[in-house]
Amino acid sequence: MPAEPDDTADDTAADTAARLRRLLDRADVVDLLDSYVGALDRQRHTDSWLESVFTEDAVVAFPMGTYVGIDGLRSFQELARTTFARTHHSSTNHRVDPDPDDPARATATAHLQAVHLPDAHDRTEHFAIGGHYTARVVRTARGWRIARFDFDLVWTRGTPPGSNEHAR
Repeated sequence: MPAEPDDTADDTAADTAARLRRLLDRADVVDLLDSYVGALDRQRHTDSWLESVFTEDAVVAFPMGTYVGIDGLRSFQELARTTFARTHHSSTNHRVDPDPDDPARATATAHLQAVHLPDAHDRTEHFAIGGHYTARVVRTARGWRIARFDFDLVWTRGTPPGSNEHAR
């Protein structure tokens, strides 16, 4: 009796390929998010990295304002550079959820903590924040990019910039 064709081998190979694609996409998106927070600290004196992280029309929303497009992000970076001498950002607990209808889109969430020093020589005086973010990411011809980034501020410690700590 001739052997029946084994369709399960094809299904298993397709399932494995799909799982591998999801794992690779997740790794690429987490690398993108890590590149973003790393650049905030290590490449803070240049904006050359922005296009390797964001889409041209990206929207970034923080409690203090929303910035649109690469030019808007340049303005935000300039504000950070002129307000703080040094920063230290940490992004953890990344979760990447692929869009079930479009494999070139995903939503990533993570926790973010950041320490901001107004004086590079005084490491005891700082303003710290913590919260969560949601990043909507898209796969482009140049790799994954952030199309929208929303930060939800949960806590702060220290004196925020521009405030008078002695005012009531």
